[in-house]
Amino acid sequence: MGFISWIVLGLIAGVLAKYLMPGRDPGGFIITILLGVGGAFVGGWVGTQLGIASFNGFTLQGILVATGGAVLLLALYRVLRKA
Repeated sequence: MGFISWIVLGLIAGVLAKYLMPGRDPGGFIITILLGVGGAFVGGWVGTQLGIASFNGFTLQGILVATGGAVLLLALYRVLRKA
């Protein structure tokens, strides 16, 4: 259940990341949501390693960690696409 939870949480995180970082993205809304899913996995992995998150479903802590990872990946994506 944890893996599927992070995917769904990543979809939510992608939407939140787009809301927090408005603007035109190279790739559009779908890429932003996919980056949200990737960010959820990155944020989840880092959070698990640091002991601040786990794969136990939908919690506020999990949403914050996933959204942080999504914002990080979106910012990195924007920098790399402009270069």
